[in-house]
Amino acid sequence: MSTAVTEDQIEKVVVDSLESFGADPDDISRDATLEQLDIDSLDLAELSQIVQERFDVELKGSDVADVKTVDDAIKLIAASI
Repeated sequence: MSTAVTEDQIEKVVVDSLESFGADPDDISRDATLEQLDIDSLDLAELSQIVQERFDVELKGSDVADVKTVDDAIKLIAASI
């Protein structure tokens, strides 16, 4: 039996991951850019790994390279599920 993953669940995983990478929780919003949060390509690679483990979804490097905001990341993951 498959359970649908909600955007809220995805957002929680993304936000928790960004916090673990050192982003200030007060600065994290869907509109925040990854640059503002000081999230680099290695952090994005780690986020991809977390997403794969949590949701069994593999994100392609070329797709992740286009992610500029927290909202972009959430939407990319949601579209991949």
